[in-house]
Amino acid sequence: MSDTIILSEGAEFDHVIQEVSKYIHLYVMAFEKEERTFTRIDKRNNMYGGNGTVYMIQMFGQKELANNRLAAYMVLLNKGDESGFHTHNERNEEELYVVVHGTGEYRERTGTEGPERKKTLQKGDITAISSIGYHSVENTGNEPLIMFVITTNTP
Repeated sequence: MSDTIILSEGAEFDHVIQEVSKYIHLYVMAFEKEERTFTRIDKRNNMYGGNGTVYMIQMFGQKELANNRLAAYMVLLNKGDESGFHTHNERNEEELYVVVHGTGEYRERTGTEGPERKKTLQKGDITAISSIGYHSVENTGNEPLIMFVITTNTP
């Protein structure tokens, strides 16, 4: 797994927001809370052994949502950027990807050596992985691949 760098300002931060804002509005209206935008941007180089850089635009704070560890936009800005194979077994999680822009390739398998199942992703597609599976995603298009990711767990 790669280290996470939190971007809070600067040229790279501005570039990510500018590119993503071409395709989606970064906005949250949480029940009984002030309307707002994202809480932070996490940058992960070679995420889970994948190529390139993945940005996680966190839309909620930690423990803000019941049984959710993550509700964020995963952004793979460039063709070839990917999140490598990983599992959610240790935390007993399930994860959903909802593609909101771009194209990519989603891969899943059971265990570390199981046969891969692949799917070309496009806007509107949804994937789901359970805690026994491993999955990976790669931007295969010429525009950013933007997915809303929801990671839930059973406490």
